[in-house]
Amino acid sequence: MDAFLTATFQTLPLPVLLLVIIGSILVLGKAADVLVDEAVSLSTRWGVPKMIVGATIVSLGTTLPEVSVSVLAALEGNPGIALGNAVGSIICDTGLILGIAILISPPDIDKRLVNRQGWIQVLSGFLLVFAALPWANLTSVFSTGGRIDQGTGFVFLLLLAFYIYLSIRWSRSKPGEVEAGIDATTEYDESPFWIVALKLSAAIAFVILSSKVLIPSVQETAVRLSIPESIIGATLVAFGTSLPELVTAIQASRRGHSELAVGNIIGADILNVLFVSGAAAAVTKNGLEAPVSFFTFYFPSMLIVLVLFRLGIVFSKDKIKRPFGVFLLFIYVLATVAGFVFKG
Repeated sequence: MDAFLTATFQTLPLPVLLLVIIGSILVLGKAADVLVDEAVSLSTRWGVPKMIVGATIVSLGTTLPEVSVSVLAALEGNPGIALGNAVGSIICDTGLILGIAILISPPDIDKRLVNRQGWIQVLSGFLLVFAALPWANLTSVFSTGGRIDQGTGFVFLLLLAFYIYLSIRWSRSKPGEVEAGIDATTEYDESPFWIVALKLSAAIAFVILSSKVLIPSVQETAVRLSIPESIIGATLVAFGTSLPELVTAIQASRRGHSELAVGNIIGADILNVLFVSGAAAAVTKNGLEAPVSFFTFYFPSMLIVLVLFRLGIVFSKDKIKRPFGVFLLFIYVLATVAGFVFKG
């Protein structure tokens, strides 16, 4: 299938290729959205507390497109897309999506909850950079880049399991905290069990299939436009796979629950490090290569966005104001434009 798709896309005009990318991204986002809804519905039927569903299934579900795209890209020998997608999604989630959510409805924040998750968010970003550094020869970082090896990928997945465990404990420590947010923003499917299970299976299939189409179409487009795959992965693909978070943020904010969007994005950033890059590195013998451009541009951009968001939370009182949302959007636009100009 992969060889067939690659050969097919090589014969398509560039405008058609761009339409294929857009269509794949839309299908990917919708499929992931259905997946989350049906997973929550099944968990509710099985008697799993909604607070635990919100802290685990929902956050994992919204990052499934990133995981699917990055793992398949890594398996197909495109590590630039795999790592670029993870890093770019963090920049997109924190800058673009949170900026939009704050502009729509400035959220009231629980400082205890946001600070607790927020510091893990920032530390995860630094952990990704440290894991990619060539520690045996640090002076080569700006000449040959670095690598996240396969063993580190498995360590990230173990840390992911520990993070989920902590999330469950924290959810139980403040009853109703996540449950209230899920009740306010999620519609439950009351169809028969077999229909819900069928929808869930179909959603998973569409996530995988759309990812399989997206990767070779993006790769061919990058070749024709002479744009490095890492840049495409960190911008267009990252935006596309962040669509579930964007839809969730807009929906929650329009209903006056933008604090749920803030929590979801913080969790998504953590999962982009531990789940997305961890799984992509773990499935490949050589791990994920981090080109020089990541150390000169993308990693610094990611850390700047995360640190600025953290500082914004620290200096906010009980509500994040709209000017800070504008500031996050400005940082995102600046990083995106600079990325295309930089073409490192």
